[in-house]
Amino acid sequence: MRTQSRRRPPRATLAAVAAGTLLAPLLSGCWVGAGGAGSGGDAVNVLMVNNPQMVELQKLTAAHFTKDTGIKVNFTVLPENDVRDKISQDFANQAGQYDVATLSNYEIPIYARNGWLKEMDPYVGEDPGYDEQDVLKPMRQSLTGDDGKLYGQPFYGESSFLMYRKDLLEREGLTMPAAPTWQEVGEIAAKLDGAEPGMKGICLRGLPGWGEVMAPLTTVVNTFGGTWFDEDWNARLDSPEWQKATKFYVDLVREHGQAGAAQSGFAECLNNTTQGKTAMWYDATSAAGLLESADSPVKGKMGYAPAPVEKTESAGWLYTWAWGIQNASRNPDNAWKFVSWASGKEYEQLVGDEIGWSDVPAGKRASTYENPDYRAEAGAFQEMTRKAIEQARPDDPGVQPRPAPGIQFVGIPEFTDLGTQVSQEISAAIAGRQSVESALRKSQQLAEEISEEYEGR
Repeated sequence: MRTQSRRRPPRATLAAVAAGTLLAPLLSGCWVGAGGAGSGGDAVNVLMVNNPQMVELQKLTAAHFTKDTGIKVNFTVLPENDVRDKISQDFANQAGQYDVATLSNYEIPIYARNGWLKEMDPYVGEDPGYDEQDVLKPMRQSLTGDDGKLYGQPFYGESSFLMYRKDLLEREGLTMPAAPTWQEVGEIAAKLDGAEPGMKGICLRGLPGWGEVMAPLTTVVNTFGGTWFDEDWNARLDSPEWQKATKFYVDLVREHGQAGAAQSGFAECLNNTTQGKTAMWYDATSAAGLLESADSPVKGKMGYAPAPVEKTESAGWLYTWAWGIQNASRNPDNAWKFVSWASGKEYEQLVGDEIGWSDVPAGKRASTYENPDYRAEAGAFQEMTRKAIEQARPDDPGVQPRPAPGIQFVGIPEFTDLGTQVSQEISAAIAGRQSVESALRKSQQLAEEISEEYEGR
């Protein structure tokens, strides 16, 4: 394991390293296209992740945005880890090769702090048609810098909730509470073991990665009363709350969870749920669209409940792929026009009309959830998804003050490394290679190194 020096590295260096090593919700794919070096004239260079909704955006841009504005858009589209590396290099150096890039709500406040992003408030103020107030409040908050200014606009967003086979619960005479606690979920999982041949009660991520097992586990820690750091930057992974939450999570997945849990992430739990191998699944709200797709074997069989809680009123995480404009952009005005179009209401309508409402990049605007076409397509889960996002509390996700924002992460550059190392310890406990106590003892030592860097701030 890497040991940090007690002398704090420059923040820009930390942020660049962190942004290049992020792991987030599952996105995979191959090289799709490339843009030119350096924007010029009316052209805008966009560097973005290659998820399906981004690729659809790329296909629609020339025939709509460019046709209407005359602004050509050069896209560079890369797999997630590759695109994060390229973004961190270009933005940290303020090279200006790319005007716009896809960034998450983890990176945007960090990038803003380092002066790498263009403030968006002036553009929003002069573009009333964009309707910033229509953007869900937690999304706006998560894309705001320390100075209270906006530095990003969401393309789509998600929270987390509990997905379950409502047909099996009914058959077994079980009722899912409207606002379940984790204890109640554990009891239901035990009763659903074997509800069908070979079926397990629940699927939970166990795969190492700060964006894999640590995402759901941290929401459990929050609602059990724990925190990575207290408001004075004291590491708290050895607290009774962390111990209780982690032991509950590890025991639940070991006793009533899927086979191979220590190597299960989003994709594996999705497969287990659609194939009828697990009866419940706690994960991203974006999974619901896949479970309810036309070719899904469980379409119409699923129920959805809020993220389970213990000591807090809500527990769902918050994540968004958003647009950031590089401070060194040579075409910031045209860059904003692209961002405004790509995150606007009109673009959602375009996708709904030309591709289908199930493909709309939702999770960011209140008006989406009032659109009758979208509500008809996503009726099984859209209201629960909106509620989960609106109830997310990125600045206050637990029962005590936090020194940095974030629900399923801590909004500091060092978290990518810390979270990944801690996740390896937790995954080893899920695999039965060590005890929870041992995993958290090692994790506390790792977190204390970060405490030393931030102590007294």
